[in-house]
Amino acid sequence: MNSPVRKTLPHNVPSWVSNGADYFITICTLPRGEDCLCNPDVAIQVRNGFLVYQQMGKWYVHLLLLMPDHLHAIMSFACDPGVKKSISSWKQYLARQAGIKWQRDFFEHRLRPNEGFREKAEYIRQNPVRAGLIASAEEWPYCWSAQDFR
Repeated sequence: MNSPVRKTLPHNVPSWVSNGADYFITICTLPRGEDCLCNPDVAIQVRNGFLVYQQMGKWYVHLLLLMPDHLHAIMSFACDPGVKKSISSWKQYLARQAGIKWQRDFFEHRLRPNEGFREKAEYIRQNPVRAGLIASAEEWPYCWSAQDFR
């Protein structure tokens, strides 16, 4: 039996999307189901990698949350280099720095003005609660907000 073939996701940003638009991002590790991200040493490397790219002006991190085999973030990107190049470069950087193996590609969803930023942020914060890892979102040590990246 043949395995399903994963399609390549288009990450082209339409010309009418403004510079600095907010995106909901999900990036998965390989293999899925193993804890690749939620230990203090790796988590700080991931957080610091996000900080380095923010300091380089490639993006602005509003919220970052690590789960054992994936991460969620709400971020803004400059049009140049853009979402795809910034994420791809960062994944390569972290693969070298921390030995993390990433799944090919990533998921992004541009948050439109009528979508609730706070609701999406709360959805992200509740992810470890829904997964049964903690009882309350405030207990999760692998979550950082914008002030943690200044």
